[in-house]
Amino acid sequence: MDFIVQNTLNKQREEKQQIDISQMNANIRVIGVGGAGNNMVNWLYKKGIQGAEIIAVNTDAQHLGITDSDKKFLIGKDLTRGLGCGGFPNKGAEAAKESISTIKEHLKDADMVFICAGLGGGTGTGAASVIAKVAKDNGSIVIGTVTMPFKIERARIDKAEFGLQQLRQVSDTVIVIDNNRLVSIAGNLPVQQAFAVANELISTMIKGIVETIAIPSLVNLDYADVRTIMTDGGVAAIGVGASDTSNKVDEAVRGALSNPLLDISYQGATGAIIHIHGGPDLTLDEINRVGELITEAMDPDANVIWGARISP
Repeated sequence: MDFIVQNTLNKQREEKQQIDISQMNANIRVIGVGGAGNNMVNWLYKKGIQGAEIIAVNTDAQHLGITDSDKKFLIGKDLTRGLGCGGFPNKGAEAAKESISTIKEHLKDADMVFICAGLGGGTGTGAASVIAKVAKDNGSIVIGTVTMPFKIERARIDKAEFGLQQLRQVSDTVIVIDNNRLVSIAGNLPVQQAFAVANELISTMIKGIVETIAIPSLVNLDYADVRTIMTDGGVAAIGVGASDTSNKVDEAVRGALSNPLLDISYQGATGAIIHIHGGPDLTLDEINRVGELITEAMDPDANVIWGARISP
């Protein structure tokens, strides 16, 4: 048996992996709605992602102008004249409806749509659910990724809760990040840097899912399996952990599961997508250990899929 292992290792050394994104089947869009949503996709665009088109949408022409993305467009031009919604969600919804044909054109043929927004204001709160419904009606998997306002923003909390309820009705899965939890990990940082923590978490999550579907990997996430997990998935949590110590597996998993930005518990979860990214020395035992640690507190019948990518 040893000679089989050795022959396998020798063959792998001789092969050169060629990545061709054009061979991917899934058509994935990431759309940021409103000010906070634009900030999220701007961060993701600068971080770099392969396999998805990034789109920015806003009623505020000035904010939209400084957002980096593959595509961007103003909604509700006649209604708001590019000046924003003034914190009124109903105005955000009307702006999206005014531009519904443009929205449909940009989401046409999408298999999966991530909708990023901050809830509690006008555009994101009002327009996100309208855009999600367009994607849902097209047959796309719709994944909402939203942030909730700080407790001191009392006037925004009720709006955010209403917006979240509306978004859940037209999305397959919604991932919620509570801004109040930023205080526990970034309370001593300047405001801009504190919000960047949430943007980094969201970007890492989206990038991980998209690229493990799109880029040939050690173990690819099959799009059909992702669809099964995400369809009617309800409320979801995300966790990201990393380590390069001798105890890297346990530390990375512990970091992911104890992430203070998670707004719900993973205990008893009925499904999970596990993405493992490691160096050339990543072993099968380590991959198996990751799976064991993550799933031990989940529902015994949970539907779990995983993917692994190796970086030189």
